[in-house]
Amino acid sequence: MAKKRHARKPRSGIRNWSEIVKENKIWEDYYKSLNLFPIEEWDEFKKSCQELLPLTFRINESFSTKYSNEILNLFEKDHLKYLTNVEFEGTKIETPTNLKWYPRSMAWQIDVPKKVMRKNEMFKKTQRFLVLETNAGNISRQEAVSMVPPLLMDIKSHHKILDMCAAPGSKTAQLIEALHIDCENNNDVPTGFIIANDSDTRRSHMLVHQLKRLKSANYLILNHDAQFFPRIKINNSYNKHDNILKFDRILCDVPCSGDGTLRKNINIWMDWKHQNGLGLHAVQCNILNRGIELLENGGRLVYSTCSLNPIEDEAVVAQALRKWGNDTIKLIDCSNKLSDLKRCSGVSYWPVIDKNLEQKTKGDENTIDSWFPPNDEEKISFNLDRCIRILPHQQNTGGFFVAVFEKKTKTQEIVHTLKSTHISSIKTNNQPVDKSKKESLPLDAIDEPFNFIDTSIAPLRECWKFFGFNESFNKNNCLVRSNAIDIPKVIYSVNQQLRNIIELNREKLKMIYSGVKLFVYQRDDIECAFRIHSEAIPSIKHYVNHNRIVDVDLDFLKLLLIEPFPTFETLLANNIDQKMIDQIEKFVTGCAMVCISRDSENKESILLPIWKGIKSINIMVSKEDAHELLYRVFGIETQAKDNPKARKSLTETVEP
Repeated sequence: MAKKRHARKPRSGIRNWSEIVKENKIWEDYYKSLNLFPIEEWDEFKKSCQELLPLTFRINESFSTKYSNEILNLFEKDHLKYLTNVEFEGTKIETPTNLKWYPRSMAWQIDVPKKVMRKNEMFKKTQRFLVLETNAGNISRQEAVSMVPPLLMDIKSHHKILDMCAAPGSKTAQLIEALHIDCENNNDVPTGFIIANDSDTRRSHMLVHQLKRLKSANYLILNHDAQFFPRIKINNSYNKHDNILKFDRILCDVPCSGDGTLRKNINIWMDWKHQNGLGLHAVQCNILNRGIELLENGGRLVYSTCSLNPIEDEAVVAQALRKWGNDTIKLIDCSNKLSDLKRCSGVSYWPVIDKNLEQKTKGDENTIDSWFPPNDEEKISFNLDRCIRILPHQQNTGGFFVAVFEKKTKTQEIVHTLKSTHISSIKTNNQPVDKSKKESLPLDAIDEPFNFIDTSIAPLRECWKFFGFNESFNKNNCLVRSNAIDIPKVIYSVNQQLRNIIELNREKLKMIYSGVKLFVYQRDDIECAFRIHSEAIPSIKHYVNHNRIVDVDLDFLKLLLIEPFPTFETLLANNIDQKMIDQIEKFVTGCAMVCISRDSENKESILLPIWKGIKSINIMVSKEDAHELLYRVFGIETQAKDNPKARKSLTETVEP
């Protein structure tokens, strides 16, 4: 199965990107013939395609409104004013702007490419900020147009969601955030979940790093060909229609030729051919068809590509409408959504041109009927003008295509009839995927079974009591990634519905990852052998009592982030409040938590795990999180090579 486009090195014989000529007559002739926009805009369109893509990012809103506002204010206060009236190599750089169509001003565009971010001194500081907050899960670096499909899915906290072709995961992360937004602000937990699937084994493992940043127990990563995505059992009913999972929301961001990414994938200028789109069309139709089969009645499915080619866009949409009929699915008119987003309507006519540059007609040899435009009657009923086309020159973005479907009626019998009606592709010059090559996985990939454990076993029983978990926390969803369930090293927690899916389908599904790390084994010669993992804090903060939590001030936190294993004598020498020290000293050895209230600043309180030893304590956060906390809370800048907790002092601060 073809993969999504991603950046590549220049091909052999080309030393750097600057040697690539951003011209392709075949591409130009084809897109001129489509009349996607007034011909007088062509020069502006082409010029935009030849320019490097600006940098865009969005702020994660799933933790809390206070938290996201803090990140936004940090960017505006410490970066935005320094990025105004900046010049680079004699050219004035436009002031960064928020994407007006993105809700609550939480997405921003900086009209410079990555190389400028690294070279210009003021932009380098912003680049470091973006790296810190990305690692912490507070922001996501994501193309502006890529943010559109999740926004049109209308996600609610109870929804069952499928992302059929999820890697590299920026849209999936956006979906997870949307699932949590309302719940996090109301101190609740979403009951819905997201299944993130990708056909590429390595890329599905790489999804783990992208999604773990969000600290959610509500996603499951799978590795299946989306064309043949398996049926998932949700109960043991003998009625096939009652025990198969149907999704409330589905994202089909399908593999495509990627010519909407010309601005960042420069090889496409040399690679673009008509057969690229023709060869992918069948796969795209099959994925969309499978998505519609899996969609719940009344559910919503978003089909999207980063291609502007109608063969991969409207032709695929038209084939789905043709196959399923107006009584089953319809295109939703989204013209009143994201009102500030500049866009074009979908088209109902396009030529079909083969690799020999010959225009084909329906029925010709070596053609697929669904390549061709709808007939006059279909044009009226399909409403392809409801599709969304986003062009690079409209608002300085990449190119993108989006169509939003709604499933209208009960379709069980239709599903049974259509489940094997896949479109066979015509052989093209596209390179086939070599399935015989063993894919190398990331070094930290976990390839172990999912096993749920008895919550009454001694280690877990001690944890519930030791940390004071109340009865409202669901203790039944703990799993380990090992067959050694009696002596677990890491204990994960997952959403209740995901537990059911994992248990009922463990032999059928190729599962990669799920849940948050809840407890990690530390040592067994103390009262509680486990520590709470920092990844689990957002999931458990409302369910633990204050028996193992100490309220500390910012000076205490700063010392913990800078000083490795400070002794109680060191704390006193640094004028830390004696009452705070006494509280921690009274704890038995093991994991505890510190809480830093910042209500006076209208900022989110900070809750972090610590390890209390006999003579010292240590904050249990990763190096990356320590970097981010030092910067966000104290304005202390670090370098990537630094280990903040290993340094005795850090004095370089952000400019006032």
